[in-house]
Amino acid sequence: MANLAYLQLTRGCLQNCRFCSNPPTGLELTTSEMQRHIDHFVDMGYDGVILTGGEPSASPLLFPALEYAAKRGLFSRMITNGQHLADASFFRQAVDAGLSHIHVSLHSYRPEVHDFITQYAGAWKALVTCLEHVPKMGVACDINTVINTYNSDHLHENVIWITDRFPFIRHFVWNNMDPDGNRAEINPDCIPRHYEFQVSLELAMEYLDATGRTFRAERVPLCSMPRFAWASTETRKIIKEEERCIRFLDTKGFVRQLEFLHGKGDACSVCRWDAICAGMFSMARTYDERELSPIFEAPDGVIERVLGRAPAPELVERLKARAGRRSQTEQPSEEARSLALSQPF
Repeated sequence: MANLAYLQLTRGCLQNCRFCSNPPTGLELTTSEMQRHIDHFVDMGYDGVILTGGEPSASPLLFPALEYAAKRGLFSRMITNGQHLADASFFRQAVDAGLSHIHVSLHSYRPEVHDFITQYAGAWKALVTCLEHVPKMGVACDINTVINTYNSDHLHENVIWITDRFPFIRHFVWNNMDPDGNRAEINPDCIPRHYEFQVSLELAMEYLDATGRTFRAERVPLCSMPRFAWASTETRKIIKEEERCIRFLDTKGFVRQLEFLHGKGDACSVCRWDAICAGMFSMARTYDERELSPIFEAPDGVIERVLGRAPAPELVERLKARAGRRSQTEQPSEEARSLALSQPF
């Protein structure tokens, strides 16, 4: 079990993704703040730090943060669009400073689609160049993809193309849209319905599972990925009783996430997977609970697949006690739900 902290070094970025959930705020970390946060992660017993943004490689604190994390005994990862790492000398300098793992944000294997999503000409080319450098750099590399309207029909084609061209990539992460309080609000065309991506997501998961690769999905309710429920980020956190913390460069500040719950609908109340499912993100605000459906299969198989063993009886009891639990901050009010359900589907 490894707990990883997220640290935003900057909110600046040369790209302008249509759905960016962390757009520029004008706030930047100082060196002393960066060191204080890393010290805090160490004191909390965390194993590593994920540098993020914005685009963390655009921050002058990138190399100092990598070096300081290494000094404090944390391993460092970075979520990146690959634009600066397309420069092999810059990439090498980051590795020498302590970077051991990158999460590269590739939203479509189709250049015109990826560049349209990022609103930056040449974004796809730079990203592919970055990936071509990876074997020489000796770092692990995962692919992050934000599910949106413009890639929802070819998520499976993405993974087939990537694994064929870059066979060293063994892990994939999909993040369903975070549509609230960010750039997606001015680009609602990029927000998909769950049914628009469900088939392609399952095909992608099926392909990766068959080829021995690993994958995770976040903000996707289990009824939209029932065959691969064990790959849900939130479900894994719930079952393994993990946490995560994020230092935002906005009004949210430092967030320590101990609970992984979104919105729950009527279908969730009769679903046997209710206790291990986070539910629907932004329910009754952006997403429609009428897309939720109950699962009547026992959750035992999902729990064992996540743990890799039979669960201890004490854990089973704690998980059972979660049935019917609703988030105090994310569960929409009955009035909000009624209003949302009165709208055309």
